[in-house]
Amino acid sequence: MTGKSDSELVELFLHGDETAFNAIVLRYQEKIYWVVRRLVNSHDDADDVVQEVFVKAYEGLRSFRGDAQIYTWLYRIAVNASLNYVRLRRVKEFFRFEETIAPETIEHQTPEDIVESNEQREIIEQAVASLPEKQKAVFILRYYEQLTYEEIANILKTSVGGLKANYFHAVRKIERYVKDIHQM
Repeated sequence: MTGKSDSELVELFLHGDETAFNAIVLRYQEKIYWVVRRLVNSHDDADDVVQEVFVKAYEGLRSFRGDAQIYTWLYRIAVNASLNYVRLRRVKEFFRFEETIAPETIEHQTPEDIVESNEQREIIEQAVASLPEKQKAVFILRYYEQLTYEEIANILKTSVGGLKANYFHAVRKIERYVKDIHQM
């Protein structure tokens, strides 16, 4: 099943092949996890939300019209479920952007460079966590997930112009936050 396209998997599922949905889950679960993980506070919370995303996807796949690509549809469900989770729990968000550093990069870094890099990443995480929900979602999907504005517009059901404005303001707020920290 791994060689099949998304649309072929959807068709198979619609014709009763439950394993086609499993193939969709396997194909996208890691991407969806990292989208959710950046929007909620912890690994356990992210796991719960990802499970909810795929339950909603399973229930809604029969009505999937194919107007968007399946991953765009899943991202939309993931972002909405994550924002709802955060809103309902009213938890103070703190993002952990897990970045793996290639072994060859580590070999060429001094311990001081690694500490400075970690401190800088922590400051940026705090800056992103302080953004309003909409700006935070746009920033994460654009900067970290590297989605196009059109893909983000499909996910968040909003205009490309509004997204660009949100992204611009998010970047400016992050820059101000980082400058303020460095001036202390």
